[in-house]
Amino acid sequence: MQLSHGGETSPAGDPAARWSVEQVLALAPDAASRKAGTRLGAAGPWSGTGRDATGAVWGLCKGSGSTPYRTVVDTTGPACSCSCPSRKFPCKHALGLLLLLASDDTAFRPGEPADWAAAWIAGRRARAAGKGEPAAGGDGARGPVDTAAARKRAERRAERVTDGAQELEQRLADLLRGGLAATDRSGYGLWEETAARMVDAQAPGLAARVRELGAITGSGPGRPVRLLEECGLLHLLDTAWLGRDRLPDPLAATVRTRVGLPMSAEGPPVRDHWLVLAQYDTPDGRLVTRRIWLYGRRTGRTALLLSFGAAGRAPAQALPVGATIDAELTPYPGGGRLRAELGEQFGATAPAGPPPGIAAAAAPAVYGNALREDPWLDAWPVTLREVIPVPSEDGWQVADAHADTYADGRTGSALPIAPAALSRPGLWKLVALSGGGPVTVFGEIGHRGFDPFTAWEPGEGEEEAGRSPGGSIVQLV
Repeated sequence: MQLSHGGETSPAGDPAARWSVEQVLALAPDAASRKAGTRLGAAGPWSGTGRDATGAVWGLCKGSGSTPYRTVVDTTGPACSCSCPSRKFPCKHALGLLLLLASDDTAFRPGEPADWAAAWIAGRRARAAGKGEPAAGGDGARGPVDTAAARKRAERRAERVTDGAQELEQRLADLLRGGLAATDRSGYGLWEETAARMVDAQAPGLAARVRELGAITGSGPGRPVRLLEECGLLHLLDTAWLGRDRLPDPLAATVRTRVGLPMSAEGPPVRDHWLVLAQYDTPDGRLVTRRIWLYGRRTGRTALLLSFGAAGRAPAQALPVGATIDAELTPYPGGGRLRAELGEQFGATAPAGPPPGIAAAAAPAVYGNALREDPWLDAWPVTLREVIPVPSEDGWQVADAHADTYADGRTGSALPIAPAALSRPGLWKLVALSGGGPVTVFGEIGHRGFDPFTAWEPGEGEEEAGRSPGGSIVQLV
């Protein structure tokens, strides 16, 4: 099997290290390949893995027979070759090898390729040198960037996504015409089949939102309202994609990201002393997503680093919470420009106190402003200063320390704690840390409430020069 992908290309410079999990999964020809490739995205079934400076990676994958499958991928094409009998392009072994690279590049030994991989790589290089230009498909290699070919590939994928969005619009119309109550009779199979169609259209972002609709079905009181809200957001994303040429550039970039097209960090890097606000992992099937939140002391910018691990493996990227690093970040396009890629680091990490914060009463307005640039945001990062966790009728809330409190325990300036945080041990850590006094808390504010991630001890002031914050920070996730 051999492949030349028709999707977006990897950034140049370090081709073997730039692939993300999203980009790899976008290559999958169907849902079955995506699932099978994910199972092979861990080091367990692989041996003899390696990579060279030209962007080639290779490895031996254990199968059902006695002889392992030989898989080699040229990430600059991308193109691949595998000794398995699959007729899919790429096969699950090539997807698994790229997923392993995306989640743990240390599993690949740098150096010269194995003999069986070297022959295929040399053939590609020789054909590219003979033609003097990159091949447009098949087994050809990629030399200098062929912008015309890349544009045609992007256009073809955009056409597939458009077809999927139009089909999804029709399905949403049929759903509303038949009534939301009918979804209970259809069961989850209706949503899974629709999500599979979106995967076939190479729109994994649409597929994920469709699956969220399926999770709402039968979820208890308020289900029709939540289902209608999510259908409205999905319809908004569909129509935004279909009319993306009329959108402002930042919003158009947000829409491309939301439907699932791979994006690359771009623009000049931003150097700052970045405070590590929080780090936590979110399991998603056989993938683990790690989120690292940073705050720039000089620029005042908040940034999000994403990394991935496959099959229960912790992502390789890790930063100590509460420390400050002198480093460059390159932002991704899109509304808010929160996500970034960590670049060169210039100095050792150093401890630091909390960032500047706002009152709890001001947080909803911050989230509302962010929604103008990205209407599909579930939450937005914010640091709250001088807040106190207090119980309420529905659970817990964080209240401004100087707000008026009524006889029934309500306060004029309070945010409910998000349901996701109510069952975590971190909530009790926050209550114990506060002891009834004000604390500084970093987390996310969204339509479900405030989700706390990190807290600083009472009395730990904002930007207090010369004060050692050792032991003052408490992780809540």
